[in-house]
Amino acid sequence: MADIKKVVLAYSGGLDTSVIVKWLQETYHCEVVTFTADLGQGEEVEPARAKAKALGVKEIYIEDLREEFVRDFVFPMFRANAVYEGEYLLGTSIARPLIAKRLIEIANLTGADAISHGATGKGNDQVRFELGAYALKPGVEVIAPWREWDLSSRESLMDYCEKNDIPVDFKNKKSSPYSMDANLLHISYESGMLEDPWHPSDEDMWRWTVSPEAAPDEATYIELDYQKGDIVAINGEPMSPATILTELNRVAGANGIGRLDIVENRYVGMKARGCYETPGGTVMLKAHRAIESITMDREAAHLKDEIMPRYAKLVYNGYWWSEERQMLQALINRSQEYVNGTVKLKLYKGNVDVVGRKSEDSLFDAAMATMEDDAGAYNQQDAAGFIKLNALRMRIEASKGRDLLK
Repeated sequence: MADIKKVVLAYSGGLDTSVIVKWLQETYHCEVVTFTADLGQGEEVEPARAKAKALGVKEIYIEDLREEFVRDFVFPMFRANAVYEGEYLLGTSIARPLIAKRLIEIANLTGADAISHGATGKGNDQVRFELGAYALKPGVEVIAPWREWDLSSRESLMDYCEKNDIPVDFKNKKSSPYSMDANLLHISYESGMLEDPWHPSDEDMWRWTVSPEAAPDEATYIELDYQKGDIVAINGEPMSPATILTELNRVAGANGIGRLDIVENRYVGMKARGCYETPGGTVMLKAHRAIESITMDREAAHLKDEIMPRYAKLVYNGYWWSEERQMLQALINRSQEYVNGTVKLKLYKGNVDVVGRKSEDSLFDAAMATMEDDAGAYNQQDAAGFIKLNALRMRIEASKGRDLLK
């Protein structure tokens, strides 16, 4: 076992990470530093301080990272229109590189020689945390208790708490039947009855969204202003990145928008069923594609669409800090230079419809696109040569007797 003197632990204050604090102290005989991040999960993070103190932790870091999270991680990802396997908006995935970054920064600040996390050995998060940590500090030691200890269930964790006098103030309360993770972009739900992909989710599971059936009978209209691919104002009111996402979550959730139930392919090899609430992100994706539709060159937009699955896969698999993701990000950021303007959206019973878009950088030319008299803006006779040139290779194949109907 490595000679570890100090460990920085990603600490939520919940059952798992409270057990991990004690387990690290006993197993590695080391000092534990706790780091708790407020990423907009909707729960108070300050109580984690008292819990950490009760476990003998002397260095406690509790940080509000909501603005950094949306500005430096969520917004850059949405410039790419990133979607994993056609549906998932990467809400959990995009939070992990920021947590890994702060773990390493705090390790450097406190002189720690290791970091630790509460991710299990079956999921993606262990990969995301550790790839980020190694990218930012190659020699760091990583301790993943779920891959080392013999505790394998909630019951065994509770027994450990009883034996070691670990205060767990919620042990007599009814726990959620789901494994949940939340931040400003989404809430994820896994395990419990969701492990049967045929079993529908219960209506009372959802936290941020009303069902489309229960949504208002009148549509809600909103306008989003963009500068270089990022939203800067809602209905003409400038807001910070985190405030924008918070407000979009509120208004979209109230209109039944953003629920998703999928079976995805984890990086570690297994399939997993997950349910997600991403109300604000669902609106952002639709609106961003709308403003790009009038401001981006055709081939630039198509190139973005081609690389998007690769970009999304990098985020999902934990390669945010990789050279290739940063190369793709530079290309994506360049594509957003003229993605400015306003998008008008209609939110109604689970649907997001684009009803208007405008921009001073618009490439839409009404004089050319019109079905009426274009006053010479476009010579339709030019199309004949264009078509013949593009058909040339197929005409040659046909002239050689190739049967294209086989």
